[in-house]
This record gives sequence, structure tokens and C-alpha cells, in this order.
Amino acid sequence: MEITAPAIDTLSRDFGGDLIEPGAAEYEAARRSLFAVGNPAVVLRPAGVRDVQAGVRFAARSGLPLSVRGGGHGFPGFGTNEGGVVLDLRDLADVEVLDDREHRVRIGGGATWGQVASALAPHGLAISSGDTKSVGVGGLTLSGGIGWKVRKYGLALDSLLGADLVVGDGDVVRADARENPELFWALRGGGGNVGVVTAFDFAAHPTTEVFFGTITFPASEAAGVLRGWADHLRAAPDALTSVVTLANPATGGHEAPVEVHVVVDGDDASLAAEVLAPLRRLGTVLGDDVHLTAYADTLQDGAVPPDGLRFDIRSAFVHGEEVPQVLRVLAESATTRGSPFISLRSVSGAVSRVPVESTAYAHRRAELMVMTLAAGPPPVVEAGAPARAALWRRLAPHTDGAYANFLSSATDADVAAVYPPETAERLAAVKRRYDPRNLFDRNQNVRPHEDQP
Repeated sequence: MEITAPAIDTLSRDFGGDLIEPGAAEYEAARRSLFAVGNPAVVLRPAGVRDVQAGVRFAARSGLPLSVRGGGHGFPGFGTNEGGVVLDLRDLADVEVLDDREHRVRIGGGATWGQVASALAPHGLAISSGDTKSVGVGGLTLSGGIGWKVRKYGLALDSLLGADLVVGDGDVVRADARENPELFWALRGGGGNVGVVTAFDFAAHPTTEVFFGTITFPASEAAGVLRGWADHLRAAPDALTSVVTLANPATGGHEAPVEVHVVVDGDDASLAAEVLAPLRRLGTVLGDDVHLTAYADTLQDGAVPPDGLRFDIRSAFVHGEEVPQVLRVLAESATTRGSPFISLRSVSGAVSRVPVESTAYAHRRAELMVMTLAAGPPPVVEAGAPARAALWRRLAPHTDGAYANFLSSATDADVAAVYPPETAERLAAVKRRYDPRNLFDRNQNVRPHEDQP
């Protein structure tokens, strides 16, 4: 279907925000998300909740695809489309501390984590989130939220107290532990499947400066560094969160040093030294820039990739008994020419202490998350596909699941990895109630109907 002029005229009477059509001065920028360029029929930038309702109802009437854009960082390019409607929430970005004593914070559905960190810093507060300033609060939270405080404070969604959202019929619904609790369950891990969140209520926590930085080791010592790193994380206090990166193409590819990135949550120098000492003994230290810094400064600026680049991202979770085999495979791959960029994240600690059935995020018992990334011109990425496929075939017997925020595709197999059968069935039931027509399908989509794989 196409959007007719009378339909646009009707929408413009109901919609108080910016309405951007092809040919408008802002259209070139508005049609883009970070990793994709689309040609939507119209981009809507709501100024308030009523505009979100109008946009959702318009998309439902038109029968056109609907993309909901927060930060626009989704690797599959869900934040734009071809010939459809884009609902860009960038102007719903207020951050308000509602209660200084209980640290309750309300955040607009279009805010970014950089905006949140900056707004909370003067209050001495923070929320466990991701690691990039320009990532949207909505996209990250709804599918998980793994960042620099994950082992101490859990996922971003674990700090969520409630949310206001516009569901498939355009109505505004409140979801929290007491009001529509099953919808609240679905919001915490179900991605954008159940509606457009216009406001999130979080429980922030008091924060100090943190020790943050990177300890690097030679690529030749990758196997020993990985083993020692994983062993230490099992016994280390939750204040330590760590990510290991290997085969970074920007620093040498298969000869790149092993980078152990760390945050020790707290400003106690003696505690940080004690926690980090075993990591500093893992091998030949080439560099060590760990320093005390404001938590807000641990979030990095997100680079805008040039046009024409293709991204291939895969992820999976690793449970304790499989860790040694996975580390062996990754160390071998990372030091072999043609290896993709590899990242290992510790996802235990506070994450694992939340009951699996409490949220639609289903991977509570994992010890690690592994991610591979290839980026470049399409021919280059395609040329490396056989090697990446071979690596994942070796990992497959020792990994399971997938993290929705670290996938560049949204196949049925991807959805099944993100949502195990029991979770998918429960989420589909919520969809049948709040989005029976599957209007919100630009995500790792759990369909409301019985044909869900």
C-alpha cells in the first residue's frame, strides 16, 4: 500500500511532532539508522505520547511496515524500512529523578544512555547499562543491557521498575509488577515485540568513580590469558566486570594483542589493586591504562560507520562446563589469519541471581557471552564468511542461545536462539493480547500466531 495525500493530511491534524516525507530537507538524515539506510514513506518524530498513539494508529490503518527508532543502533537496521512508517522517538528524551531517597528515575523512550549518564552524574547515581553513549535506552533495555556494571547490578532490564507503552491498538498501557505484570515480564527481554515504550521507570543506584581501563597481552599468550581470566572471574567480587577482545582488525588482526578491559566498581584504590592483581599476572603485560574515572566516562562515543559497510555479528552464551572448550577454540581462531574480531563478556554475578522465569531474558545461567564481528565492504565480509562459519561450527557443541542486541540478522533460527521454546510460547501469548496483528514485527520477532517456529 502507498500513503495517499488525504491520509497524510489526516495524520497531520492528529500529529503534533515533525512529519518528514521524501523531498524534505531533513529526509536524508531521517531515513537512516546507524547501520542501515532506508526509504520510508514517512518519518514521524513525536513530541509527546499522543503523537506516538497517532503514529501507531496511522501505521496500523495504512498496512505499511512500522519501524520504531530509539538510538538507531540495531545491527539489523530495524530503525528504518522501505516504503513504510518510521516512528523516531528522539524528542522523548527527558531524564528526571523522581525520588532522591529511593533513586527512582523516569527516562523518555527516545533517550540515549549518554544522556542518562550525564543527567544522573550530578546526583551521584547510575543505572547498569551498555557501554556506548549513543545507544538508545529502549533498544538496549528491552532486550537485556549488558555493560560495565553487569556483574554487580545486573542487566539494564533488572533495574526496570515499570514502563508506559503504546500497544498495537494505539492505547497507552502501564506495565509494572502490580499492573499488567505479564506485560511487564515480556518487556524485560522481549525486545520491541509488545509496543512502543514512551517512558521507563528505573531504580538507579548510588555510584562513585570507578577504576576503568585495559590491560594488554601478546597474541601469542592468548590461550593462557583466556584461561586465567575466566578462572579469576569465577572467584572475583561482583565489583569486577570484564570484557576480553581478540583479533581486533584495528590493532593487527590475528596478531593483535589480547585486550582485557575492566571496570572495578568503586573508588577504593587498594581494593581495585587487589581485584586486578591476578589479571596483571596472567602474562607479559604490554600495556596497562587502568585509572580512576567517572562512571559516565566509561561510556564510549559511538562511531558512525561510512556508507556501504556491511556488518556480520553473531553471539552465543557459554555455560560453566563448556568454558574450557570454548576458550581453546577462540584462542586458536583469534591467532589464525582471517579471524573475525572476537569479544568475550562476563555475564555472571548479579545476572545469574535473578530467577530465569522472572523475565523474558532467558540466559541467566550463562557464565560468558561470545560475540564475533566482521565489518567492511560487502565483498570483504562475504570472503570471510566460510572462516566465520567454520568457527561457529566448532563453537556450536559448546554454546547455546543468542543475545538479541548482538545479532545482525533476524532469521527464525536467530529468534529461536534468543527465545527458548518456553519463553517464546509465553511471549507469543502476550503478543496475542497486546499486538494480535503483529504490527511490531521489526525486531527479533515472536509472532502472536500458532506458526511460530
